[in-house]
Amino acid sequence: MIPIVTPDQMAAIDAAATEPVEVLIDRAGRAVAREALRLLGGGYGRRVVVLEGKGNNGNDGRAATRHLRRRGVRVAEFDAASPPSTLPPTDLVIDAAYGTGFRGTFHAPRLADPATPVLAVDIPSGVSGLTGTASGDPLRADVTVTFAALKPGLLVGDGPVYAGRIVVADIGLDTSTAARSHLVEAPDVARWLPQRPFDAHKWDEAVWVVAGSPGMTGAAHLCTRAAQRAGAGYVRLSTPGLLDDPARPTEAVGHPLPEREWSHELLGSLDRFRCLALGPGLGTSPDSARAVRSTVARARIALVVDGDGITALGSDAAYALRDRPTDSPLAVLTPHEGEFSRLGGSLLPDEDEADEAESRADRFDAVRRVAAHTGGIVLLKGPTTLVAHPHGEVLAVTTGDERLATAGTGDVLTGVIAALLAGGAEPFGAAAAGAWIHGRAGGLAFARGLVAGDLIDHLPLVFAELDDRVPPSP
Repeated sequence: MIPIVTPDQMAAIDAAATEPVEVLIDRAGRAVAREALRLLGGGYGRRVVVLEGKGNNGNDGRAATRHLRRRGVRVAEFDAASPPSTLPPTDLVIDAAYGTGFRGTFHAPRLADPATPVLAVDIPSGVSGLTGTASGDPLRADVTVTFAALKPGLLVGDGPVYAGRIVVADIGLDTSTAARSHLVEAPDVARWLPQRPFDAHKWDEAVWVVAGSPGMTGAAHLCTRAAQRAGAGYVRLSTPGLLDDPARPTEAVGHPLPEREWSHELLGSLDRFRCLALGPGLGTSPDSARAVRSTVARARIALVVDGDGITALGSDAAYALRDRPTDSPLAVLTPHEGEFSRLGGSLLPDEDEADEAESRADRFDAVRRVAAHTGGIVLLKGPTTLVAHPHGEVLAVTTGDERLATAGTGDVLTGVIAALLAGGAEPFGAAAAGAWIHGRAGGLAFARGLVAGDLIDHLPLVFAELDDRVPPSP
């Protein structure tokens, strides 16, 4: 995993460094120059324009300038505080104006040729290192070289649009004690995947899906199919109030539940199951909400709650989750933005108005606080999906893209996570791995016209990729 630290944490890491700041700046400059030469395709005779601020970001740019000149690059330097309105023609622009601690508005000069590549130092100038909010007119980078760790602003808000491809350069700083957030990579997911033993039985990884409502079974079917394709050995599907569902996936076993007060019957039959997936398309009637809250509070097995299940919990989620048996795994909640607000995601600490606006935009802090408040694993869906543990750790997943912005993809995610939980993955890892697999399946599918069912069809390909990363058993 790649560490992610806030600007304040990064400042503390810099202050604790055992090596002189000049050494660290030189290493940063070398890293920027190295990436610049890759973009240029060589050094001798190439032209580079560098925007330099007064602080360490500008110092990193000046160090890069020295190394580029040694490679025969012709470099023109401009003060970021008073640059020309239009930069001269060049083969590359290096944005070393302002770093992650910048507050204010930055209006970058125009490029002589809009197609000129841009390399940003640490973060594109004018983009908040904490929230990713762009202020003014930042330059859109093709590549951003950041140091020691990722910054939240590179992953959320406007950050991904402005940062381009991100390179994390090791300059000898220790982030291990400061980082409470990490970016998930493929080897991490491969390590978290449960491995089925040779003598496995279908009930060893059994999932019960309670989802859908009469006349609205699409979400239930997507969740069920996803759990099957993600490795569940046995999937039971129940739609409260629906006696028969002939359209359900062939391999799933239907089990009727009454339309009202179905929690008691469900809880009395959970013993053989490893995970319960609850909520997609379930409806929001008062009867359904009461059954959801009762089930969440009393179920002893692994649990993933999505959609209408989250709406049913709402602001009472903390009470329901904290009433769960002490020997039960942490529940996983998978809200989108609207559902997140119902869980208390809009709550803010007592701060002055200026800081309050930044706090509201700090997705890492928001998901961390809701996880701590509810006592569950909270997965906040988005272009960068964030998964928070109640103890404060946050995992970020960036495999998904705009293709996932279509109806039903969240139901697929619920099924994937449920299957991983049923296989024995611990909840924090299962949620993050499920999000990574879900996004990767979208990346293997169609660039246009993707529907949720396409994700399910591509899940086996993702698992095949991950299985190639798992070392063979001795």
